Amino acid sequence: MLSAGIGATLGSGLWWWSRRSSALIGRREAMLLVAMTWLLGAAMAAMPYFLWSHLGEGVGTEQPFDSYVDAYFEAMSGLTTTGATVIADIPAVPHSLLLWRALTQWLGGLGIVVLFVAVLPSLGVGARKLYRFEAPGPATESVRPQIRETARVLWLIYFGLTVVEASLLKLAGMSWFDAVAHTFATLSTGGFSTQNASMGYFPSIWIDSIVIVFMVLAGVNFGLFYHLIRGQWRVLWKDTELRVYMLVLLIASVIVAASLVGGRIHSMSGGEAAAADASLGEAARHGVFQVVSIQTTSGFCTADFNWWAFVPQAVLVLLMFVGASAGSTGGGIKIIRIIILFKVLWAEVERVFRPHVVRSIKVGRSVINAELRQSTLAYILGILLLFLIGAGALMLLEASPGIDFKTAATASAATLNNIGPGLGMVGATENYARFSTPSKLVLSLLMALGRLELFAILVLFTPRFWRTD
Repeated sequence: MLSAGIGATLGSGLWWWSRRSSALIGRREAMLLVAMTWLLGAAMAAMPYFLWSHLGEGVGTEQPFDSYVDAYFEAMSGLTTTGATVIADIPAVPHSLLLWRALTQWLGGLGIVVLFVAVLPSLGVGARKLYRFEAPGPATESVRPQIRETARVLWLIYFGLTVVEASLLKLAGMSWFDAVAHTFATLSTGGFSTQNASMGYFPSIWIDSIVIVFMVLAGVNFGLFYHLIRGQWRVLWKDTELRVYMLVLLIASVIVAASLVGGRIHSMSGGEAAAADASLGEAARHGVFQVVSIQTTSGFCTADFNWWAFVPQAVLVLLMFVGASAGSTGGGIKIIRIIILFKVLWAEVERVFRPHVVRSIKVGRSVINAELRQSTLAYILGILLLFLIGAGALMLLEASPGIDFKTAATASAATLNNIGPGLGMVGATENYARFSTPSKLVLSLLMALGRLELFAILVLFTPRFWRTD
């Protein structure tokens, strides 16, 4: 209640201060509003953690939220659906706080701003600009010409899938609390669990299967669900991104599962770590689950993949960057950008030996114009540069006592691509509590950059953005 009161007071103050401002939202205002919504929204979402630690049951305990930066990190991780945590003992946290933690992911899944667009009629024509700067991917599917109606339809689909998955998980053996919390984390591709062992705590192949199906669905362009509801099944097959998305999942699952057969799998059934030789069935179960979890950027775990061999680990790290579909709740570079990248590369290769051929670059029936090609390549380059900068910054900031490069690199990749767990000291059974305050701020910024796809935040650091001319 205190957190809500603080938020309401600040919100009322901002409304009073801006009540006479123009209702028209330009491109600059839209970008600033979206960026500030996420950065300041995380600051408000951190209040329940911080107040619990200082005024509630957390007083005198060893929980991490004594520092406001820790609380901000957890809140940013939730809203950006990253799933990285600073909590060492999750079950020791009260259910009310764990439910808030899961809810932040669910709200962040389709986006806070998209929710505002759906419910606030006062946004007017500015709604389209706001939607554009938060909607993930370069070419999200438009389901209706009215942007507010589009947002409402997407949230209705999102809510419907939430009800279905929570009911199925309850039938499969979860408590209602665990079912709702893990549903919020699945459909948002967030990955926050109520247990230290993540999904490995629940030793049920039915629960694993349900979560796999809904993680796959969460990684699909939500605009396609609208066509599916209308009976337009052919749209699914014609969608190039969907076909490539499913193909990548299939190929990666086969590679990882095959590489696990005969090796040792450190499962976390019931919260107890246990190592055993992997049969074909166990290899397939854990391999498929982990591939789907990482590519959709959910970040759930059923086994400690820190112990896996180089090949499956390399595949998982690669999938961190590939990500899910545009218009989904997933993070990463996005499948459509990977498709465009390979189309551009092939066009350049063809130009070498057939210089006189002029051919349009297409994805499906859509022609990829020069502007979209440039923005796609710029985005991919930006992700790679920020990944390297983030890894380097962590190595410098954590020089004493020091972290290894695997930990720094995968922590940078896992936060920038909104996944959560990495390798080394941030592996499946680890957390981010060991990082220093400056490192947590860097990681929080990486989460926001990844969720808003770089440019909505990076533009704030350019002097020309703030000029009035």
